[in-house]
Amino acid sequence: MSNTRYSELGGFLRSRRERIRPEEVGIAPGPRRRVPGLRRDEVAVLAGASVEYYTELERGAGSQPSDQMLAALARALRLSRDERDHLYRLANRPIPHRSGTASHVHPAMLDLLTRIDGTPAMVCTDLHTVLVQNSLAIAMLGDLSAHHGSAASFIYRWFTDPAARQTYPQEDLAPQSRSFVADLRAAVGRRSPGDAEATELVDELLRRSPEFQALWADQDVEVRRDERKRIVHPTVGLLDLNCLSLFSEDGRQRLLWFTPRAGTDTAEKLALLTVVGTQAMQTGPVR
Repeated sequence: MSNTRYSELGGFLRSRRERIRPEEVGIAPGPRRRVPGLRRDEVAVLAGASVEYYTELERGAGSQPSDQMLAALARALRLSRDERDHLYRLANRPIPHRSGTASHVHPAMLDLLTRIDGTPAMVCTDLHTVLVQNSLAIAMLGDLSAHHGSAASFIYRWFTDPAARQTYPQEDLAPQSRSFVADLRAAVGRRSPGDAEATELVDELLRRSPEFQALWADQDVEVRRDERKRIVHPTVGLLDLNCLSLFSEDGRQRLLWFTPRAGTDTAEKLALLTVVGTQAMQTGPVR
């Protein structure tokens, strides 16, 4: 990248940082703030970067940021789609696909995710690629946004990697498989005919998974809106949950949140999980 481009990138990041009020991203403003908007260290924490690295970016120095870092910065700074695209151009990176791991998440959906407290929640695409999770969702499920390529889709991992099913009770596996496939068919139908991303995913699953092939041939279609989900967590045990969805206007993204089922001890276990945090949970296969 040229020095001019680095300088423009740093200036743009600084301008976006200064316009955000701390409370908009779940940060207590405090009585003694000397800068408008967010501090550099707060943006770094929100984006999962070091303070030194982010500071270098704002100063127009350092190395070219990766696609993953740009996506994280766009979410931390609540950029609109046009602003996100501009950020990628300044960094001399291609604009990401609409449903990849670097997909733009609407600021309003991110804001809602930030405000959901005390229950696991996350945003994923219609092809079941997780884009962002709150801290309790990471504690419960592991960091599901860490996968890349075909494996970024949980449906792909479900049918190609046995580890993806380890935290589900055995009797729930077949219903989950049918539900995933019916939901995927609905997603493919909503997209433009011949959509490259959806076609590639389906073709790869048909090639690699006889189970998927048989279920796909059944032609079942059903959007996953709400359902019961049971998850065996390695620390707190069985969690019996309601899984609810809020969809974007085009149906390509959904906000998922999990609530304890009435008459179970799951509420107490989720409260314990907030204390346990992410320390006892490695990057996990669950969703």
